Amino acid sequence: MPTTAGQGLAEHKDGSIGDLVAGFSALWWESDTGTLPLTETYSDSQRSSREAHYQHFVDTMSEELKRVPRTREQRGATRERIMSAFGEFARNALGFQERHLDLLLSPGGFTQVGVEFTQAARRFDPTVTASDIFQAMRNAWAMNGLQAMWGLPVTLTPSIFAYSMLYPYTDNYLDDPTVNVETKRSFNRRFARRLSGEDVAPSNAHERNIYELVGMIEGQYQRSQYPQVYDSLLAIHRAQEKSLLLLNRAASPYEVDALGISFEKGGASVLADGYLVAGSITEAQAEFLFGYGTFLQLADDLQDVMTDSRDGLQTIFSQTLGRWPLDAVTNRLFNYGEKVMQLAECFDSPKADTLRDLMANSGVSLVMNAAGAAREFYGDAYIEELETHSPFRFSFLREMREKHAGQHGSLMRMIEAFSREEAVSE
Repeated sequence: MPTTAGQGLAEHKDGSIGDLVAGFSALWWESDTGTLPLTETYSDSQRSSREAHYQHFVDTMSEELKRVPRTREQRGATRERIMSAFGEFARNALGFQERHLDLLLSPGGFTQVGVEFTQAARRFDPTVTASDIFQAMRNAWAMNGLQAMWGLPVTLTPSIFAYSMLYPYTDNYLDDPTVNVETKRSFNRRFARRLSGEDVAPSNAHERNIYELVGMIEGQYQRSQYPQVYDSLLAIHRAQEKSLLLLNRAASPYEVDALGISFEKGGASVLADGYLVAGSITEAQAEFLFGYGTFLQLADDLQDVMTDSRDGLQTIFSQTLGRWPLDAVTNRLFNYGEKVMQLAECFDSPKADTLRDLMANSGVSLVMNAAGAAREFYGDAYIEELETHSPFRFSFLREMREKHAGQHGSLMRMIEAFSREEAVSE
């Protein structure tokens, strides 16, 4: 195993989920809490220019979303305006290079997958909400990124669709604090049997949809030829089941292993992404994918720190909230993310470097923006220093979130409009 990211990983070598959790936990504790590992800074004038481009893009999108195109000609013109506006925004506000845009905006690829995914989701379940489709689509796009990392065509495969749709059907259900724990455990027992290959009768329409999605994966990957695909699905299922332990408001940090459970859930999820994209993967690739999943899970936990604290969901951030400033644990997350990204060198396709750039930059942005949104739980000096490394003022980002929070539905209507166009042209 690679050792450049820290000695913790070198001590856990057999590749099991337990050893991966232990190895990356050791890497987490090796990561520094006292320094912020960010080097690039932005002047007031640079930040002002980037914010102007950001505002222009948001205003352009707001205008486009007010008038959903009805004809093929209108859709074509709308698509061109949106792609052009995004390109300008990405170059001038986010600092993307042309190689990044070529990957994201090439004909077909990610944009086509979005259209096809929406079509497939509506065919599969006409009652699925726009919010659930959008959540699932984001996971499909992440798996498309892994396709590019391996040098595979960026397409919507049966397994990418099925696994992504399982998120709103299972993950959100298990995270729902209004569903009692015993009901969740009963569902989990039946679902584990189905993932193991048993012929299980669904108890309701919700489970019927879930089992049908598993069937789509089985149609692409025969169990006898790709056992690790199904091992990875069972691993994320077990991790989700363990995550029920985190729904305990009264638990102290010594009663529930919030870090280990979060690592197992996040790492197993992205590891399953990899197996469902490629079928079989190397040990080094599995290690990186698991580690990247742990980082994303912690970044997500930081984003949700206030709602998790309110709902009684135990994470390392909600356990810290109100007791200590989040400064040190956030520094550790930044430093940990840098070490995890060192492991991505195991991918050597022509587009791998471009994807690594996007993954590393988006990870930093996720953590930085989450910290800015929860600034009242940090020291003033820490937030002031962190903001010097942000291309946008935190107050500007908060204004954008508040001003445009209600446009999610309009965005989905636009995506579905393009989906209808493609359906007509088939």
